Amino acid sequence: MASIVGAITTSHVPAIGRAIEKGLQDDPYWKPFFDGFPPVRRWLADVRPDVMVLVSNDHGLNFFLDKMPTFAIGAAPDYPNADEGWGIARLPPLPGDPALSWHLIESLVADEFDLTTCQEMFLDHASMLPMALCWPDMRWPVRVIPVSVNTVQAPLPSAARCYRLGQAIARAVQAWPGDERVVVMGTGGLSHQLDGERAGFINKDFDLRFMDSMRTDPRWATAFGTVDLVRLAGTQGVELLNWMVARGALPDAVRQVHANYHIPISNTAAGLMVLEPERSQVPA
Repeated sequence: MASIVGAITTSHVPAIGRAIEKGLQDDPYWKPFFDGFPPVRRWLADVRPDVMVLVSNDHGLNFFLDKMPTFAIGAAPDYPNADEGWGIARLPPLPGDPALSWHLIESLVADEFDLTTCQEMFLDHASMLPMALCWPDMRWPVRVIPVSVNTVQAPLPSAARCYRLGQAIARAVQAWPGDERVVVMGTGGLSHQLDGERAGFINKDFDLRFMDSMRTDPRWATAFGTVDLVRLAGTQGVELLNWMVARGALPDAVRQVHANYHIPISNTAAGLMVLEPERSQVPA
């Protein structure tokens, strides 16, 4: 059977693309952020994933306020980039895995998750920048299954619902008869607010408690409603729902391989974690 070898959670601030394009990785403003990623790359080289389930949120590229699915999943042979003009000029499309995508779709629907299935899908900075941070040469060694979570328009899915989606993804992967090694990545956040009276809001205490819970108490954030999460993390900080999907795909007991936290990056608290199952049954 296929296996989930671990999860990566990271921020996806659009300005990261501009920093990459301009070669600002060693600039004092950016260096603490970019310095967090070499351990991630080393871990990926060690675990050798075949597939990435990439959980993010759409920024008006595929879905807008008139049509906003709670959960959407790609089933395309590839996923072109359609950057909003912030950064990297050319990014090759991400290769898909239609067979495994359809297996996940059928399994998740059987698990009573109502999905929008996308046989064509463009990916914006929320997906492409984390991939470029993991593989700076932009030669993608993994096939990708994108999962989009509504973090934009009420009603949002609850943190508990997103955690259960991750658990359902794990069950689907484990039921796949192949031997693929799968990494789940959740992108977005952490605390930030881009508009309104609290524009520029960052809640470091909450961010660090949330990151600690990802390791020690994965259901901690499920006790908060979406209004509570907006209050604690900001209107855009609810992108942590994508982290909850990734965490739900792992067992309760995990080992923290790496973590980094840096503020601010473009008015955003940037978090990064790599987690893997504590008692991994992943084949060598």
